[in-house]
Amino acid sequence: MQTEDRAAPVTKKLPSEGSFWEVLRVFTKLGLTSFGGPVAHLGYFRQELVVRRKWLDEQNYADLLALCQFLPGPSSSQMGIALGMTRAGLWGGLAAWLGFTLPSALALVLFAYATTLFHASAQTGWLHGLLIAAVAVVAQAVWGMASTLCPDKPRATIALVAAIIMLLWPVAIAQLIILALAGLLGWRLFHHLAIPTSSGIALRIPRRLAIGCGVVFFGLLIGLPLLRLVSHNQGLALFDTFFRVGSLVFGGGHVVLPLLQREVVPVGWVTNDQFITGYAAAQAVPGPLFTFSAYLGAVSHSSPNGWMGAGIALCAIFLPSFLFVTGILPFWNQLRTYMPFQAALRGINAAVVGILLAALYQPIWITAIHAPIDFALGLVAFGLLVVWKMPPWAVVLLLALAGIIIQFL
Repeated sequence: MQTEDRAAPVTKKLPSEGSFWEVLRVFTKLGLTSFGGPVAHLGYFRQELVVRRKWLDEQNYADLLALCQFLPGPSSSQMGIALGMTRAGLWGGLAAWLGFTLPSALALVLFAYATTLFHASAQTGWLHGLLIAAVAVVAQAVWGMASTLCPDKPRATIALVAAIIMLLWPVAIAQLIILALAGLLGWRLFHHLAIPTSSGIALRIPRRLAIGCGVVFFGLLIGLPLLRLVSHNQGLALFDTFFRVGSLVFGGGHVVLPLLQREVVPVGWVTNDQFITGYAAAQAVPGPLFTFSAYLGAVSHSSPNGWMGAGIALCAIFLPSFLFVTGILPFWNQLRTYMPFQAALRGINAAVVGILLAALYQPIWITAIHAPIDFALGLVAFGLLVVWKMPPWAVVLLLALAGIIIQFL
């Protein structure tokens, strides 16, 4: 149920239900082609699911994005899980996670078995081409979202101020403060605006299950460290470490790296050189950076390691995301139609555009654009995406090839 204004209720048909295999197929393609980090992933999701497949509209996508920005853990992976759940329920969330996560996780486990062979790959021309492609993908996402979410001066100003703050104060807590303040500004400034016409998100998750997920989360967060103290089981210690990191990290993939390093290097699970090598490999594969956990579990000097260690670490670090998303989505349609909440969301969505704009510069632009030829390739990629409507995966492949060619010129 949505309302055009305070008096006129409008009901729209929910999107058609999808299937596990449909979601798995779509997200596997995204998992194989989504290079460039979490901000770029959000651009790929928007292009594939909003623009091309029309699984949901722009407003629903923006509202879910604002929600996932608030949650701890990997925002792009949580967004993928939420999108899968809205399409095909719990099985859709699982399919989205499997498709988006397993390609990079499998690749990083293979890196773990052949570390020295892949150590220098992060400096190759094809990776540089992928980073330039990520610049174009994020620029396209900012361009498209800004036109929808910042249509007036107040919201455009919120976006610009959010971008400036993030550039000058690039820490995880700054993002939370920006979103909170933007929500307050939205609540004060935009309560008089009509709620945008938007179909409700199709949700097939019982509320009892959502409440149960909250109980399970807090039970694990408190209980795992206690069990670890009395059992001295290495598998439990591995699960507890990665579950805790996945539960408490704010700010996305790159923020998790120092937290993981403090957890696994001092205790001797991996050496610092192994950690840095794995991080380089994680930059060279598509999908979420949190799959770096699979590499760390595989190379751990303590058993379980190898494939079993990788599986434990990978499942543990992503389990909180499943519990968070499942716990809040059943209440989402009701929340998002509440007038003060919608007003706050307008401010939050504008701030999200600003955060994406800041991320376009740091870390994406400064990592990829070093010379005029890089900027020229970025313009080519942007033109192919925006003007010629070429699919992102094709642009990614073309830029990777261009990077190889430039390396040998």
